[in-house]
Amino acid sequence: MSRKIIPIQTESQGEPMAGKPAWLKVRAPMSAEYKSIVAMMRTLKLNTVCEEASCPNIGGCWKQGSATFMILGRVCTRTCAFCDVATGKPDPVDPDEPVNLATAVAQIGLKHVVITSVDRDDLKDGGAGHYAAVIRELRERQPEVTIEILTPDFQRKPASCLDTVMAARPDIFNHNLETVPRLYRSVRPGARYFTSLRLLQRAKEIDPGVVTKSGVMVGLGEERDELLQVMDDMREAGVDILTIGQYLRPSINHHPVMKYWSPEEFEELKYLAEKKGFGMVASGPLVRSSFHADEVFAALKLSKQK
Repeated sequence: MSRKIIPIQTESQGEPMAGKPAWLKVRAPMSAEYKSIVAMMRTLKLNTVCEEASCPNIGGCWKQGSATFMILGRVCTRTCAFCDVATGKPDPVDPDEPVNLATAVAQIGLKHVVITSVDRDDLKDGGAGHYAAVIRELRERQPEVTIEILTPDFQRKPASCLDTVMAARPDIFNHNLETVPRLYRSVRPGARYFTSLRLLQRAKEIDPGVVTKSGVMVGLGEERDELLQVMDDMREAGVDILTIGQYLRPSINHHPVMKYWSPEEFEELKYLAEKKGFGMVASGPLVRSSFHADEVFAALKLSKQK
């Protein structure tokens, strides 16, 4: 007997799953580079957020030899309504992961590495020590590589967790606010907007030289003025880089798409964000937090030299 899937209920069911605008259609990843990276990841027991979160850019990024590593396992302790990563009881932390990740970076030949993770509320430090171990291993074996981390919020964890991460000296500290405060209860029920905002602010306070970065998705039901307020909050917290992308519903069980923002609207958001003082803004339907992260970081450094 088949089971009937009951979708998440909201005030409006939003756009249908089918019939996406033309600007959101991408080709399936089939390149030789993609297949090679998949095989290597399996051999080294590594995970990528590209796969786990069903990123639409996986084909293009992997063809260029770029990947965002997801450490601390494949199972998250949170249940966000927008995310396609599995939730439940995570496996123990793999002590070989820092060495394996550094090996993969060397084999791919990356010059800019993005490292993210699932939420690990089950760990006393939320995984901060493991983040630091990964960064240190990369620094030792690949000193020329720039390192970007996209961390959890470390909610209800000691303040020393962020100190531990920042002591390892990442080049970019990234934590996504994801959406506007009004939608947190339905979109990020396990998180708190001002906890995330304060994390970004503290990272800059601990290391004024670090580049801070955050991102939001549109199409979840937010209003334009709410997005502008989030931009103001980010700038007040000292955020340097902003990413804005279209939310795409992973399945019928996830939060519905309330609106597909047009490329022109993304251009307007980019213009407004730049006027507010962000050092660099990536805004577009297929933009994700780590989309062309190396190019965005390089462009930011170049702009500061002028």
